[in-house]
Amino acid sequence: MWIGGNWVEAESGKTYPVYNPATELEVAQVPLGGKADVDKAVAAARKALPKWSTKSQAERSQLVLKLATLLRESAKEIGELDTLEHGTPAKRAVFLAADTPGWFEWAAYSAKSLMGHTLPASPETLIYLQREPVGVVAIITPWNLPLLMIFQKLGPALALGNTCVIKPPSINSLTALKLAEIIEKLELPPGTVNVITGPGGTVGEALAAHHDVDMVAFTGSSETGKAIMSLASGTVKRLQLELGGKNPAIILDDADVNAAANAMAKQQTNNSGQICGSPGRFYVHEKVYDEFLEKFTVAMKKFVMGDPLDPKTELGPLVSAQHRDRVEGYIQSAIDEGAKVILGGKRPTTPPMNKGYYVLPTIITGITPKMKVAREEIFGPVACFMQPFKSDEEVIALANDNVYGLTSWVWTTDMARGMRFANQIQAGTVGLGQGRGGGGPEFPWGGFKESGIGKEGSLYGMLEFTNLKRIAVDLVTPKKSV
Repeated sequence: MWIGGNWVEAESGKTYPVYNPATELEVAQVPLGGKADVDKAVAAARKALPKWSTKSQAERSQLVLKLATLLRESAKEIGELDTLEHGTPAKRAVFLAADTPGWFEWAAYSAKSLMGHTLPASPETLIYLQREPVGVVAIITPWNLPLLMIFQKLGPALALGNTCVIKPPSINSLTALKLAEIIEKLELPPGTVNVITGPGGTVGEALAAHHDVDMVAFTGSSETGKAIMSLASGTVKRLQLELGGKNPAIILDDADVNAAANAMAKQQTNNSGQICGSPGRFYVHEKVYDEFLEKFTVAMKKFVMGDPLDPKTELGPLVSAQHRDRVEGYIQSAIDEGAKVILGGKRPTTPPMNKGYYVLPTIITGITPKMKVAREEIFGPVACFMQPFKSDEEVIALANDNVYGLTSWVWTTDMARGMRFANQIQAGTVGLGQGRGGGGPEFPWGGFKESGIGKEGSLYGMLEFTNLKRIAVDLVTPKKSV
């Protein structure tokens, strides 16, 4: 692990295996961290904070930009590690490794634009506001996009003067350790960035409860987010939580059905469905239901599933045997409750996919609002088709009838109608028309309700990593008392 500017073994002296999800073969052993390692990492981050936070913004931004450059130079190796431990198709893995350092570039430049403000008080008093780093930030990330999830948090946290302890996902930590290897080349105060590996039940909980951690930035399930909130409440930590989604995709009767079917199929299978922003519930108007379902099915069948190392592969395996079993459990629950699987729903049996954690692209129809697959996030290549709807008012109520509120899509050629939907849907993002909502660090991302707290990306996301201080200055020297 990378703690205090040094490579160290876990205090336990133990390691645990990392498996290739496409072959089920062990590819590495990583340190099994625990509470003692957390204490060391947090202490190192606390010690580095005065040195790092007092550097000029220009110095910090320059080092963050250098990190982006080094990451791009290592994109091929990082992409290979992503394919090895996560099963990301090779072509996509290399693209992500080369593209996602842009989060550091954006943060480096944007940090320079955060300015204070003066408030009018009186001719005798100056009141101004300034932004300061929060302090020691614990970054706890999920396994679905291992490096992107770290970059989205580390970029702004680091650029703005915070020090960080990164807890990557236990089942795919290799890319995070590679990141630490690259950070080692920078002239950062020792302890500015630390990477500690191990299970969330020990390392993650210890970070969330630690008295010397000032903020937790977390992406993951809503259940884990709630646990972090509870643990963090003991010290009233700052929280940035990007949690789950059960996102409605609404296809109105005037939609471009062909465009909607192809775009939504691509969204559903992105990263083998292991995306919090994937469609979770399809609501299709009764007039276009059959046409949309037919074209969506055709689109789903076109995606090539296979060996992630094959350049033709578009869909790789799920991340682990445990998660594959979880997704299959959701599919079975839908069958048990009366829904119908019309595509997929099984594991592929042809080599090389007879090994690994694969689940075929799946479509389930006849889903009613009370079914488990209608309420909970599946996180796989599984499209859930709700029963057809008749009216705008009906489908808006159905779309909002969920504990999540992350993102959504409304397909219509009538933008005035679409805007009425956008104003009433309870979600952090609504895509209208072709659904080409902006992506990247300059756009805010975050949901309502149990989908999280705060934003990632944009200046709104940058501000999450700062404290706002008010300073009042008496401009008039008080007269000496006689």
